[in-house]
Amino acid sequence: MPSNTEFATATEPFRPELLAHCYRILGSIHDAEDLVQETYVRAWGAFDRFEGRSTVRRWLYKIATMACLTALETRSRRPLPSGLGAPSDDHRIAVAPREPTLEWLQPAPDFGFGAVDPAAIVAGRSGVRLAFIAALQFLPARQRAVLTLRDVLAFRTAEVADMLEMSNAAVDSALRRARSRLAEAGPVEDDLAEPSELARRALVDDFVDAFTRADPDALVTLLRADVELEMPPTPTWFTGRDAVMGFLATRVMRENLWHQIPTTANGQPAVVVYKRADDGRYEAYGVHVLTLIGSRIARITAFNDPSLVSAFGRAEVLTL
Repeated sequence: MPSNTEFATATEPFRPELLAHCYRILGSIHDAEDLVQETYVRAWGAFDRFEGRSTVRRWLYKIATMACLTALETRSRRPLPSGLGAPSDDHRIAVAPREPTLEWLQPAPDFGFGAVDPAAIVAGRSGVRLAFIAALQFLPARQRAVLTLRDVLAFRTAEVADMLEMSNAAVDSALRRARSRLAEAGPVEDDLAEPSELARRALVDDFVDAFTRADPDALVTLLRADVELEMPPTPTWFTGRDAVMGFLATRVMRENLWHQIPTTANGQPAVVVYKRADDGRYEAYGVHVLTLIGSRIARITAFNDPSLVSAFGRAEVLTL
């Protein structure tokens, strides 16, 4: 039986990328963490029988992918509001009640995927962007796995066939269907013209400042004319600067009501959000992810789920 040290030395370096892989397939950072843990439990139990006919990395990916496919047999796809219905361009409409029973797509903190070469960060952002993860949810589970293994991770057809216990022809066929379905779904924002890192940070700081001071005039200068706002678990979503600003200004922005901490999620700028309670403390509220085009915000995806805050390494309650 191998020692714990031998097993850890051989397998632990791959944990961050396996987390990203499971997240792509499942659309949930919580589920991905559980499945990675299950992967390592299974790998430990089988490590003494690992014969080295593949690399440890590929062997772990096979275990993780098969575990994800098994999990998806009893789970439905995780959507965003934009995947369920049309948006509104009128902020005065009645907002639909929350749908907490629906399993929504979740954001993922970048730090969970590990530190990689800075050049690879830019190249790999498209593989974890919210738009890409949301698009994957429309694919059948096996197509989802094939596409991520081939197009994101660049495994060869024969390697994917071995991982998924399929023929080479079946892998190629599934990949063609997956690519076709993604193309039909429209662009997935994988090549956005984003500002420099310094400009990104300045924009997020201005976004946080506008919310803290409840200054809609400051916020509106940061938004594109075609900006969109969605707020899972609320199915209602808005399109257009007038509708988005009308909703935020009249229903959301109050001075010192919100406390936001800049972070990154899915290769995009984001903020961890707290809301002031009656006792003056700030309680976890969710994580808001910003999609940028040029120097403006093109989409605000406000994941109003307090359980996400701890996944981003933050406390549930703050005393400021």
